[in-house]
Amino acid sequence: MSRFAAPIAAQIWDMKYRFKEADGTPIDGSVEETWRRIARALAEAEAEPSVWEDRFYSALEDFKFLPAGRIIAGAGTARSVTLFNCFVMGTIPDSMGGIFEMLKEAALTMQQGGGIGYDFSTIRPKGADVKGVAADASGPLSFMDVWDAMCRTIMSAGSRRGAMMACMRCDHPDIEDFIAAKSDPARLRMFNVSVLVTDAFMAAVKADDAWDLIFDSKVYRTVRARDLWNGIMRATFEYAEPGVIFIDRINAANNLNYCEAIAATNPCGEQPLPPYGACLLGSINLARLVRDPFGEAAALDEAALDDLVAVSVRMMDNVVDVSRFPLPEQQAEAQAKRRIGLGVTGLADALAMVGARYGDEEAARLTSRWLRAVARAAYLASVQLAKEKGAFPLFEAAPYLDSGTMQAMDADVRDAVAADGIRNALLTSIAPTGTISLYAGNVSSGIEPVFAHAYTRKVLQKDGSRTEEEVVDYAVTLWREMFGDTPLPDHFVSAQTLDPADHVRMQAAAQEWVDSSISKTINCPADISFDAFKDVYMQAWDQGCKGCTTYRPNAVTGSVLSVTEKTETVPETDTGADVVYISEPLDRPQSLEGHTYKLKWPDSEHAIYITINDIVIGGHRRPFEVFINSKNMEHFAWTVALTRMISAVFRRGGDVSFVVEELKAVFDPRGGAWMGGKYVPSILAAIGGVIERHLIAIGFIEGEGMGLKTDPQAEVVAVGERPRGPACPNCGSYDLRMVEGCMTCGSCGNSKCS
Repeated sequence: MSRFAAPIAAQIWDMKYRFKEADGTPIDGSVEETWRRIARALAEAEAEPSVWEDRFYSALEDFKFLPAGRIIAGAGTARSVTLFNCFVMGTIPDSMGGIFEMLKEAALTMQQGGGIGYDFSTIRPKGADVKGVAADASGPLSFMDVWDAMCRTIMSAGSRRGAMMACMRCDHPDIEDFIAAKSDPARLRMFNVSVLVTDAFMAAVKADDAWDLIFDSKVYRTVRARDLWNGIMRATFEYAEPGVIFIDRINAANNLNYCEAIAATNPCGEQPLPPYGACLLGSINLARLVRDPFGEAAALDEAALDDLVAVSVRMMDNVVDVSRFPLPEQQAEAQAKRRIGLGVTGLADALAMVGARYGDEEAARLTSRWLRAVARAAYLASVQLAKEKGAFPLFEAAPYLDSGTMQAMDADVRDAVAADGIRNALLTSIAPTGTISLYAGNVSSGIEPVFAHAYTRKVLQKDGSRTEEEVVDYAVTLWREMFGDTPLPDHFVSAQTLDPADHVRMQAAAQEWVDSSISKTINCPADISFDAFKDVYMQAWDQGCKGCTTYRPNAVTGSVLSVTEKTETVPETDTGADVVYISEPLDRPQSLEGHTYKLKWPDSEHAIYITINDIVIGGHRRPFEVFINSKNMEHFAWTVALTRMISAVFRRGGDVSFVVEELKAVFDPRGGAWMGGKYVPSILAAIGGVIERHLIAIGFIEGEGMGLKTDPQAEVVAVGERPRGPACPNCGSYDLRMVEGCMTCGSCGNSKCS
């Protein structure tokens, strides 16, 4: 196979990982130069850089070892970026000053591109007393909204898409509100959310016992454990969140349980981390290590695996020393424990190459064997590094040997650790590898099954036209090269044909030898029964998993992954101008119900009429299309464009509430207008307000005005926000306050005294 096995691999390298000047001029002339840049940068931490540079290059060559995207893009560029993917931030104090100090730290971390995770259980529940100010607490969810807004702000300033994880303990008094938070399609969209489930809670669920909701030793109320569990299950059944993290199991299995407590994970869940813990990731590409693929002697080359793991561990350990960190606390934590997250990708492809069917008992056995080999080689490599460079600073032999993965290790590994220590406190983790797997030739991602054997990708060309190209799974491509059009064997399966139990079996088999955790999504069919869905989570608990995340197509998030009869599509990948369709547009029924609203803009002689038609899916009403008409021909071109664009977005399904936010944020440089006592910054903002009121009226989003009047003229005065005191005469914002004895606008600075 060629250096780049598929056009999409070359495109992703060019768009995401190729080192370029600020004006876009390439510095990396080829992917080989990218590998050389990474190898040279990571070898700088060695006493003999030239020797290790070549060995590191050999590991990177042909995509055998895949460092996380941050390392590929940032190593050796001298840019002020972190090479760590994600962080769990500091413990949030239960005080206003402490909370907003944490918000500042989050913004600084995200500014450098780091994803963040938090435990919001430390904030007192809604309605609790706030001593000294005679007020009631607003609760952790109100502050999560603040974090959500911060993340959107960081994105709008030009940084990469934000990623955040919010966790809450199953015994927090606000847990039920936390569970239901993302039923609102417009709320907490920058967060993944997960419930921290304890062993005691799972025992109470199985026994159908009572369960106390507690904060600061005070019992706020008592619920049935099984009712709370069913609430979690119903929420994730309906809108895919929250996930479940078995937090006691994580802490019990932690190699460092003698010196740290974990209460949160990174955004994708594969790295449970202590406060200020950092997530450093890399993956062994198993698909490149299969000898005689599809042949009678097909097998994973375990000797080559051992060598590759040893070099990869050394490379990742060096990242700890050469990376920048957003905060000094994160650097101190990383260097004190030197944890790394070495995982695998291409597992499903490797299984197919050796004739195993993903999800069956033989595939689970091979998965356990291969990941045991990875763990063993990684621990031995880290012991060798400790002999050479010293153990991690917080290493204590007796408690370390008594904890976590070390208890299951072979005697020779335990003896080596006891004699020489170990360089890295934790070594293995399985991360989501979607983009780097595409970069490596579309190998299967992480330990996930192949989603689709092939799919068609629409690519936007410079002249505005679109072309189609086939993107084929790595193992399927290899099969075609070897056997032409011969049909794929039966053991070639995809996510579309697997039972959820197959997913759980594979996750459990992998977890046995992964000392951190695993990012994996268990795909469930839309028509799965609720009882069968709940059983997936209980299977994950019973089989020893550290958490469980499912995805079932639903009315809130839409069908993120879909397959049509002719074309298979996959999640959108961020490759610049490339267009990858998330799902097929919704089909238009013969007739639709809707409402028409009249909007009179003060500076226009003619009214604008906005018609919004709805469709019902799964018993829920959602917007389907918009028509905007006016006799004023000045508006004709842009109203037609707006009609087509908004309708195209609505027909893709999922959370489309952002359309309202985007329209309402448009300010006309000529000034807005006062409508019904409310300042509206532009005619587009007025249209956004009408759409917002319609979405509230049909129950698609929550807000005031559920009892919207049917009189279209009534909608004219519903546009904009309600006044909050007097408006600024200069900019119209409701942000007037007394400053140094004069009424001053906090938005534009206008003051009567100036």
